[in-house]
Amino acid sequence: MPLVFIGPMAAGKTKIGRRVAKSLEVPFIDTDHRIVALHGPITDIFAQHGEEHFRVLERQAVVQALTEQAVVSLGGGAVLDAETQADLAGCSVVYLSVSARAVGARIGGAKRPLLTGGIADWKRIYGLRRPIYEALAGIRFDTSHRPLDAIADDVVKWTKKRS
Repeated sequence: MPLVFIGPMAAGKTKIGRRVAKSLEVPFIDTDHRIVALHGPITDIFAQHGEEHFRVLERQAVVQALTEQAVVSLGGGAVLDAETQADLAGCSVVYLSVSARAVGARIGGAKRPLLTGGIADWKRIYGLRRPIYEALAGIRFDTSHRPLDAIADDVVKWTKKRS
């Protein structure tokens, strides 16, 4: 059963997920990175084919990743898919939350297709998705102010208690 990280854009899912995977000695999978490797930059997918097409590709990446014994980081919007929500019921799910203030410094000039309006877009999107993250999570860690290594250590401890 995979350990899955969910949460908003720039919460630290990839950075913490990599650290946790290394500690647990299992592979790390970032579904957004898999999409990029197979289909090109996410910004290009959105521009050329739209968000709906991206979500289809994302669902395919999630289905594949959840079959592997790994630590998995999902893109922020992957949880919008009802089938993905159902699939996560059989996983250990870690929700990484973050404040808007902390995320402002993280996203800076990053090219994220859903954040053309900057932090205001991030707040709106997070507000819509937060109830889903909360409903799916087995545990939540706030990444706003704590060192990522400390959070990763806490996730590893939580995971080992569950096994």
